[in-house]
Amino acid sequence: MINKSIFLAALLVSCVLGFSALAQEPAQGPVLGSTGASVDSQGIRNYLLGPGDVLDVRVFGQSDLSSQVEVDADGNISSLPFLERPIRAQCRTDREVQKDIATAYAKYIKNPQVSVRVTERKSRQPATISGAVKLPSQVLMMRQVRLHELITKAGGVTDRASGTVQVMHTEPEMCPAEGGIFQNATLAEQGNFGMAIFKLSDLRLGKEEADPYIRPGDIVVITEGDPVYVTGSVNQPRELVIRDRLTLGRAIAMAGGLQRMAKDDVHIYRQKEGQAGQDDLKYNYKDIKQGKTPDVELKPFDIIEVGESSLFSGKGMSDLFKGMVRGVSGTVVTHGIIY
Repeated sequence: MINKSIFLAALLVSCVLGFSALAQEPAQGPVLGSTGASVDSQGIRNYLLGPGDVLDVRVFGQSDLSSQVEVDADGNISSLPFLERPIRAQCRTDREVQKDIATAYAKYIKNPQVSVRVTERKSRQPATISGAVKLPSQVLMMRQVRLHELITKAGGVTDRASGTVQVMHTEPEMCPAEGGIFQNATLAEQGNFGMAIFKLSDLRLGKEEADPYIRPGDIVVITEGDPVYVTGSVNQPRELVIRDRLTLGRAIAMAGGLQRMAKDDVHIYRQKEGQAGQDDLKYNYKDIKQGKTPDVELKPFDIIEVGESSLFSGKGMSDLFKGMVRGVSGTVVTHGIIY
């Protein structure tokens, strides 16, 4: 019995130490193409070569023909001994290059046995994702990666996301695909840097045109929305982020609605365009809520202030009376009917 207790205590201590060690391990940035996920391992097997990649070429039984070679700036392998002409490597797999090397050496060796292995993948710059994401990252891509995968690797978007995504190209496409999303003229890429704008709402709906392939070297920014501030007699005064279109009525609703003693008149303090100071814009929230007047679209950095009615005003006395009636009613129900 004592031995069993000692064994259980030792097991508990080892588990605690194990969890402590895991907690102290430094977090590593996400890398697409790591061997940890099967889809990424599959991507490595289908890896397309590019300038700067290093290959280990082995010709069995012919050590003088075996060497490490680098894909040159033109995308070719030209440094292998006894090659009559360079072998094209860019945008091809190691298996395809292996067959071409075997064919080239078949002129000198009967049935050459050749293996080609990628030892260094240096042809692709990492893509960068930043802005309103939980884990801004540089992401290495060993295969074609869509926008939604990059956002997932960055931990998803935060509450400050405005709803738009900017994708900017910094490198020419190494292996352009026919019919690629970025070749679609309807997207109207903007500027000399090849920037395109996409909507998160379209991405959530599964629209293919909103989920492009991300190129190595791309800069992806999940834009942050501009703030507006709701203060005064609302149940939850707070800062809100403008996503697409935010109106006064919706902002007050998101702040928990008006308090019982709140005024119907609401002030919006808006920064004057191109000059110092603020405009004081006044709206009747009751009329907006009842559909008598159109709702008001808010602008970045608007301050919404809901005033409080005086206790002796008509609305204040009315609310006070209603509160007293509710209180008396509650007492009667509690003590007179149930009991």
